[in-house]
Order: sequence, then structure tokens, then C-alpha cells
Amino acid sequence: MTASFDSAAHEAAKPGPHPVAAPSAKSTIAGLGRAGLSEALAAIGVPEKQRRMRVNQLWGWLYVRGVTGFDQMTDVSKELRGKLTQAYTLDRPEIVSEQVSIDGTRKWLLRLPKLGHELRAPEIETVYIPESDRGTLCISSQVGCTLNCSFCHTGTQKLVRNLEVQEIVGQILLARDRIGDWPGAAPLGDARLLPDSDRKITNIVLMGMGEPLYNFDHVRDAMEVASDGEGLSVSKRRITLSTSGVVPEIARWGEEAGTMLAISLHATRDELRDELVPINKKYPIKELMRACSDYPGLSNARRITFEYVMLKGVNDSLADARALVRLLAGVPAKINLIPFNPWPGTSYECSDWETIERFADVVNKAGYASPVRTPRGRDILAACGQLKSESLKLRASERAADGNSSDQAG
Repeated sequence: MTASFDSAAHEAAKPGPHPVAAPSAKSTIAGLGRAGLSEALAAIGVPEKQRRMRVNQLWGWLYVRGVTGFDQMTDVSKELRGKLTQAYTLDRPEIVSEQVSIDGTRKWLLRLPKLGHELRAPEIETVYIPESDRGTLCISSQVGCTLNCSFCHTGTQKLVRNLEVQEIVGQILLARDRIGDWPGAAPLGDARLLPDSDRKITNIVLMGMGEPLYNFDHVRDAMEVASDGEGLSVSKRRITLSTSGVVPEIARWGEEAGTMLAISLHATRDELRDELVPINKKYPIKELMRACSDYPGLSNARRITFEYVMLKGVNDSLADARALVRLLAGVPAKINLIPFNPWPGTSYECSDWETIERFADVVNKAGYASPVRTPRGRDILAACGQLKSESLKLRASERAADGNSSDQAG
């Protein structure tokens, strides 16, 4: 296995300040936080003494009503609406494709705007998982990933860049648009198997493409928008960040963001975890567990979730189960056992169901909640570990097409 962390790529992808484009760039302001909106208003000449009021107006229209056009903002002056329309948009990420699984899971392939250095518009995937009384939105934080986890399809796509704040929040806005999760709104497109609850998106998990702690500032600022009680209003207790183990950033995330935490663990000994989750070579299990024990706000009411993908003949023995119990001793925790979700080209297989049940029984008897996560969206490659945008495939097909054209022209 290669080292999981490409430091050069990470340095290149480090976030900067709030990205507010010049008015002529027509960037979207849908997804910005209060500071970003204030900067956007300043850029079009709104006096400082008016900005707080104007930000509050925009906030309500963007994150309570979910409007997609400035002309819908009826309590904003016509003059200001005109300036906003001339300078900015309220665009969400562009939908390339939308798939709906037989179990109601939805997967969107989304195209993002090109940044200055990019030759092509990057693409990400976002997944919505409905249940009868709630809905979970799985969002991406990077285009691609640097971690190279051997069982994960997303890890086979190289890192392109970090997502901006608007692009992270934009996934939430787009999903709410599509499933009709704004006041008085109806679903757009397929409306099957949506929750019966008033809120269709009750939970957010940062478990899509990328390692969110390698895009710390933008992810933190986006979750502030998502959790703001005067807007999207998703409780921080219902937002979970999943990390493969970026140990130095774990405590900082707890202090600055305060959401729930999940650890992509998958092994209890360093030799195996080095293979499955190569970041372990940099931050081994002992260091990771110390960071978990010290996570701010950790308690029996705010437990850490440890994710453990079940790989046949690799990490699924009863000895592995007992080692997992010993490893987590003293840490308020719950354990998600995840049946491995296959993807094209993988060499791993999912553990037999009887093996998973025996493993879960050991963990349960030790006093840990250990639900076995029901695979969702497998038929559309939307399940855990299956996400990978079509960007690389499309580029390969385009190159082949270009080559054929050249051959024919010659």
C-alpha cells in the first residue's frame, strides 16, 4: 500500500478565506454564511450600517424559504434585488444525473463550477437515504480523496480539490429542492418512499467523497450554516462527521464545530489497519484512541460511533470482535457494523450473514450498541464505500473519442 496522505495535494487544496468573487463573476451566494453574505453585499456597495439587516433578510429567503431567484425576495428593495441579480446567482450544483434505488435511496451526480485553474468542471456525488420517520443526507467534502482506503471505491479517485463552503451547503439546498423539504414545497421528480415526517432531511452525515478534516475550515463553516437555528436548523446532535483518523484535527473539530463524531476504524491492530486505512501509518491506533478519549463533550449521551466494515476472512473473526471490545473499553461508544458493499474491481467480499451476527453478538454482550447497518442504494452504487463520481470515466471515454476522431481524420 502507498502512504495515504499526499501532502503536496493537501497543501494545494488548503482552504483560504470566504470565496467571494467579483460581481462580474456571477458566483452563487446560496450556501454562504453570514460573514460571506456580508462581504458579498459590501462588494456591490451596500453600506455597512445596512448590512446586518440585509444579511438577515437574505438568510431567511435562502435558508428558511429556499428561494432560487432574487425576484422572489419580496421584502428586499427592487434596487437591491437588481444589484444582486446583476452580480450573483442562487445556483445550486448542476445535476448531471439523478438515480433512485428500489429502496428509495437517491444519488445525485453533481457538477460544480470550474475554479480558475481547472480545465474541467469537477463532479461529486451526494446521497439521500429516506426512512419512515426521518431522512439522512450524506454529503461530500472533497472531489476525490487522498486516503486510498483499500476497500473504498471513492479512494480510487484521486483528489482534485476541496469543496468551497457554497458547494458543501449547496448539496443540502439541492436535496431539499428535489425532495420538497421547504415549507409548502412539493418534491421534484420521483416522490416515492419519502419520510412521513414534516422534515425530510433530519440528519446530515459527512461520509461522502473525501476526508472532511482535510477541508476543515470550509466544512466547519458549512456546518455552521446547516445548524443555524434561524435557517436550515439541523441540530449538531444530528450532524456526524466521519474521519479516517486525522488525529491532530479531531479535538479541534470538537471544540470549534461540536458535532457528533464517527471513526472509520475497520481494524483493531496496526498491521491490518495500515493495509485497510493507510492513514494509520501516520496516526496509529493508539494515537487515534487517545484523541477519541479526549474528544470534547464526549459522554454516554454523546458517544463516538466506530464504523467497522465486515470483510470476509479479513477482520470478521470472533477474535477480532473480542479485540474490538477491548480496544474501546472506557470510551463512550457505539459500533456500526457495515456489510461490505461491493464495487467493480474490488478483491474483497462481504462477510457471511451468520458471521456478522456472531460478531455482533460478542459486541452486544460487552454492552455496546452495535447495529448492523442495512445496505441502502447498492443497486445504484450509493451505499457506504461505493461513491465515486463519473468524472474519470467520462474523461477516459472523451480521450478515446478524441483518439478515434484523430484516427479518422488522418
